[in-house]
Amino acid sequence: MYRNPDYDALPKAERRGRLREIALVFMRLGALAFGGPAAHIAMMEEAVVQRRAWLPRQKFMDLLGATNLIPGPNSTEMAILLGFERGGYAGLFLAGAAFILPAVFIVSIFAFLYVRFGALPQVAGALVGVKPVIMAVVLQALLRLGKSAVKGALTAAVGVAVIALTFLGVEEILLLLCAGAITTAVMNWPRIRNRLFSLPLPMLALLVQPPAPARDAGPVSMALSSIFLTFFKIGAVLYGSGYVLLAYLDAEFVARFGVITTQQLMDAVAVGQVTPGPVFTTATFIGYLIHGLPGGLAATAGIFLPSFLLVLLINPIIPRLRKSPWVGAALDGVNVASLGIMAVVTVRLGVASLIDPFTVALFVVAAVLLLRYKVNSAWLILGGGLLGYAYTALM
Repeated sequence: MYRNPDYDALPKAERRGRLREIALVFMRLGALAFGGPAAHIAMMEEAVVQRRAWLPRQKFMDLLGATNLIPGPNSTEMAILLGFERGGYAGLFLAGAAFILPAVFIVSIFAFLYVRFGALPQVAGALVGVKPVIMAVVLQALLRLGKSAVKGALTAAVGVAVIALTFLGVEEILLLLCAGAITTAVMNWPRIRNRLFSLPLPMLALLVQPPAPARDAGPVSMALSSIFLTFFKIGAVLYGSGYVLLAYLDAEFVARFGVITTQQLMDAVAVGQVTPGPVFTTATFIGYLIHGLPGGLAATAGIFLPSFLLVLLINPIIPRLRKSPWVGAALDGVNVASLGIMAVVTVRLGVASLIDPFTVALFVVAAVLLLRYKVNSAWLILGGGLLGYAYTALM
């Protein structure tokens, strides 16, 4: 079994200290990381690279590139890999659990209130202030990570192309694979030409497309094992954004099993958007609606378990990737493509978040405090939420 020699060589007391640190860092991130995967990655970079120097920025980028090539929630898989870097296999499981559990707890409360009272708590006001701050956090991460990812004219051109194609609606996984293939081919062209090698085409993942149209359905029962297995299947094959997750959930739980209605699905997605942590905790809400707290736990375990298994599979090979001129070049392409996709997400977040002078001013102030004065983003997110709530209450 592949191990983390740096962690294993530490005295027992220091290993325990690292595990406590991992738990605290990722529980805080799980409780405050609003805004989706791009924002989560940005906050992780600030917490573990900028503030604590757990690993070099280039290693962080390589881990990010690896998570973008496997299915599942990228930010959760990133947390799991970072936990291993700091605390071995114990850190791997601890970081993933610590990042997921705060959101699961919050979503479970929302689900309980929804089942009890038939409506969601009103938290939209706080998000008016949180979103501009999140946008500033992502911008800060893009600027820092860009210094590592853009290594010359080739990677810069690939990044610009990915940004343009993402705006045009090209699938993210296709862009990542093509970016890796292009940088591999260009950087290794002398080897290809001199040795007459032919570059193998990357195998594109065959994603199972969910069956089409949704329909409203009356509530029926569903066994806990079926809830777990259905969410496990989704977690094991899903690439892409929350909109792709919505399509799978609609196909399985509205159209196929008929255990929730379309309105309940939309309310579940809304909860995933307004709560911190992984968007995949939408599964917790749906599982709770179907089978109470046991259903919520089964759904959560099902959708996140593939991420732990996939990371365990790829983890042993990640340290060897950068050493290969072929795979190292591919990683350069994937890394800069990942940042290009993050940049597009930032622009879209800005369009949705910067809606009036108040939100624009909040973004500018947050960006200055982050970039110039290095203020901890957690305090800015809390402050933005309070200001947003007060602002909307006075409107």
